[in-house]
Order: sequence, then structure tokens, then C-alpha cells
Amino acid sequence: MGEFTEKVKGNANEAVGNVKQESNNPETRAEGRKQEKKGEAQQLKGEVEGKLGNDI
Repeated sequence: MGEFTEKVKGNANEAVGNVKQESNNPETRAEGRKQEKKGEAQQLKGEVEGKLGNDI
């Protein structure tokens, strides 16, 4: 279940980050890049959890 949750959170953070990157405000764009990277990391964590199963 953790795998699915992390992937959903990751997708949401990536989507919000991408939207923020379209802003005219440089601070908001930078925040969007960080949020997108956070989402990518969450998705990776979900994939690792899925491969390891209940071993973690």
C-alpha cells in the first residue's frame, strides 16, 4: 500500500511543480522545480518499496 501512496504523492507533486514552473515569478518557478524533484523522488521511493515488498 505504501508503494501506491508514494507514487500518487509523487505524481501530484510533479504536476503541481510543473504548473508552478509556468509562473512569471522566478521564486515560484524555483519552488516548482524543487517540488517536481520531490515528486520524482517519491515515485522512486514507491518503486523501491514495491520491489522490496514487505521486506522493509
